[in-house]
Amino acid sequence: MSFIKNNLANAITLGNLFSGCIGAIHLILGDYQTTAICIICSLILDFFDGFVARALKSNSNLGTQLDSLADMVSFGLIPGLAIFMMLEPFGNEISGLHLPFQIKYFGLLITLSSCLRLAIFNLDEDQKYYFKGLNTPSNTILIFGLLYAFKETQSFGFLFKNEALLLVLTITSSWLLISPIKMIAMKFKSMKLQDNYPKLALVIGAILILIIFQFVGIPLVILYYIFISLLFQKQLK
Repeated sequence: MSFIKNNLANAITLGNLFSGCIGAIHLILGDYQTTAICIICSLILDFFDGFVARALKSNSNLGTQLDSLADMVSFGLIPGLAIFMMLEPFGNEISGLHLPFQIKYFGLLITLSSCLRLAIFNLDEDQKYYFKGLNTPSNTILIFGLLYAFKETQSFGFLFKNEALLLVLTITSSWLLISPIKMIAMKFKSMKLQDNYPKLALVIGAILILIIFQFVGIPLVILYYIFISLLFQKQLK
């Protein structure tokens, strides 16, 4: 029983990794619905591994490292591949300028930044009640959400017709991952209402966006999350 107790959270983390691997494979194959399901599964498992570890008091350095390694695939490789596929139709051309390589490889900048972001998070002891920089799951929801909405409904078509805008998205996303900007985390230091205005504003706004725009609003929720985090910078501590 002690073996199961000590390793249950790690098994859940490996489930996150497995789901991320399947999602990445199906993304390459152009099966966006399966990738979306895998991302959702990874998000759920990423939440529960920490929850289970705390509940069973089985937190360990091994679990911390496994969590980041799993996230690297589920929330680091997948968004990088998504940008890779978005840029693929443009070949080696940027605004009429021909480069000696295909610009789709710029998408992997997100993967590299995600790796750096996860390493920084593991070493940073300040991020208990907020994040520094955009967390990798949110970034994945933003990037893949844009791709999925475009493939399903042709939403955000202006973005996918302009390689320069896609590159701006890539660079901005990569910078946000490793930026020092404080981002809201749904962790409660206090239950006082005034101490949780940022979280309250985030939840209410996110619900309204999803009601109005439905699944097309998923990437918009992440943009709203970034906006609200910037708005309440001084209250995040």
